[in-house]
Amino acid sequence: MTTTTTIDRDSEGRTAKAEKPNLGLLAGAATAGAALGMLAMIGRKAAVQAPSALARDWVEALTLEHKAVLKIFDALEATDSRNTTKRAMLLAQMKHALVKHDVEESSVIYPALREAGQVEAADHLTKDHGYVKQHLYELDNSPKDSPDFLIKVRKFRADIEQHMTEEETELFPALRAQLSEEKNKHLTSAMNKEGFKVA
Repeated sequence: MTTTTTIDRDSEGRTAKAEKPNLGLLAGAATAGAALGMLAMIGRKAAVQAPSALARDWVEALTLEHKAVLKIFDALEATDSRNTTKRAMLLAQMKHALVKHDVEESSVIYPALREAGQVEAADHLTKDHGYVKQHLYELDNSPKDSPDFLIKVRKFRADIEQHMTEEETELFPALRAQLSEEKNKHLTSAMNKEGFKVA
């Protein structure tokens, strides 16, 4: 740290050296640190958002996100009871990916389904997301070395794959076909903005 040496006089007239920090340099360093932190956060957000942001449209983006989550399931299922730290890290990664995905679908896509007259389908998918959160809660609160851990992971995977298949093969392609090209572009943009907020 850079300091400035000053000479002060006490009440009896004696001189004393005082080392004072250079506040200008400290403020500059703090500002530079904050700027680097902000750039790192934006870079992390861009990296997390990149796979879906590079997709041609919102259906492809969400499908890519589904595939990314399934890869995390693959990695979880390849662990054994000794891999408690790895299981915890993979579960945290999955939670982050699914929270982002939930925000994109719940804030943009499901309202568009409702607007297009698919209220029952949107409500069904929203309910499924509640069960996803329940599965995550149960896994988060399960001992990572428990024999039941992978049983719960496999049950969760079966449920979420059914949800993903319904979205990818039926509901999302039908909605995309029903909407204009301009509306589909708007959904893609709006979904990416929502995802970037939580990436």
